[in-house]
Amino acid sequence: MTATGYEAYESAGALLRALSAPIRIAIVAELGSGERCVHDLVERLGAAQPLVSQHLRVLRGAGVVRGVRRGREIAYSLVDEHVAHIVADAVSHARENRS
Repeated sequence: MTATGYEAYESAGALLRALSAPIRIAIVAELGSGERCVHDLVERLGAAQPLVSQHLRVLRGAGVVRGVRRGREIAYSLVDEHVAHIVADAVSHARENRS
């Protein structure tokens, strides 16, 4: 295996680790349909604001989401739409296994 091929596996592993928490999967699913501010995510997910912010920091650090300041708020969006497809496929697969 080439070093470049292995580096791709390492990057994929880092992405999957960033997505390993259910709330982060939910955040990515929400962002898959458009940018959201923290208060939007808090409302839609029913989670506490500090928890949502903490998980957004993890996703930002992993390069999954980006934040753009809009006045007093930060609007978060996905860096790459492929991640939304990965999450949607994983959730769909999990639902199929429960049927």
